[in-house]
Amino acid sequence: MRATFSVPAVLLSVLSAVNGQTFTSCNPTQKSCPADPALGGQFTTDFTTGASSDWTLADGTTMSYNSNGANFVIKQATDAPTISSAKYIFFGKISAEIKSAPGTGIISSFILQSDDLDEIDWEWIGGTDSSVQTNFFGKGNTTTYDRSTVNSVTTPEEEWHTYTLDWTSSTIKWYIDNILIRTVNYGDANALNGKNYPQTPMRVKIGSWVGCASQAAASNPKTSGTCSWAGGPADFSKAPFDMLVKSVTVEDYGCASEYVYGDMSGSYQSIKSVGTCGGTTT
Repeated sequence: MRATFSVPAVLLSVLSAVNGQTFTSCNPTQKSCPADPALGGQFTTDFTTGASSDWTLADGTTMSYNSNGANFVIKQATDAPTISSAKYIFFGKISAEIKSAPGTGIISSFILQSDDLDEIDWEWIGGTDSSVQTNFFGKGNTTTYDRSTVNSVTTPEEEWHTYTLDWTSSTIKWYIDNILIRTVNYGDANALNGKNYPQTPMRVKIGSWVGCASQAAASNPKTSGTCSWAGGPADFSKAPFDMLVKSVTVEDYGCASEYVYGDMSGSYQSIKSVGTCGGTTT
């Protein structure tokens, strides 16, 4: 889900927080951009032991760690704690043990996102505690939101569940606790026969944000849709709202030290793998 907020007045700070999770510093379908550092292998982070150099923190993000793992804490409307993998994967598999954040209007997310805004999502709406949503986007295309699905899961705010994305050039598969719950194929109609299929090098992003900050946002025609999706305004008298992530495993199906966009098409065939797995760019 990509939230859309109006720019005026008090909503500006909320817009900045949300854009931190969907922002690209350089879009390779629009101009020449630096190469993406490739993972070219696999790593597992156990957040119960603390922070890891495999992850970077978004501006304004402060993390804490304990026996539950990484704590993504929201206390006010402008909070949007987010971490991103330091390196990219070019097709691959990611899994995380997660407890989503409680609280109406609070969104938890575990996604893959590329520089040209291809995206594959897991998202949880706080306060429902019975479901998780899946979604995908190609090149930032938000003309429709009919690609989303809502899937049952037992008390995701209270119980640990393992959420997995398995992404190849032909299929995307979503798993909950190793049970397949959705498959999207490259040639499917809702992927626009490949045009809207995520297919460029991506980073893992994990975080939480405020989908509906106030009754004013719920009443504003420019933000009412997002507020409705988020379940209504957040009640910050009940804060803090914590999303917990115990561990994450990331596997790159590619083998390179860098991924380079060969042109501005944004097609997977145009991506060049440079160097060797964990090696140098000779």
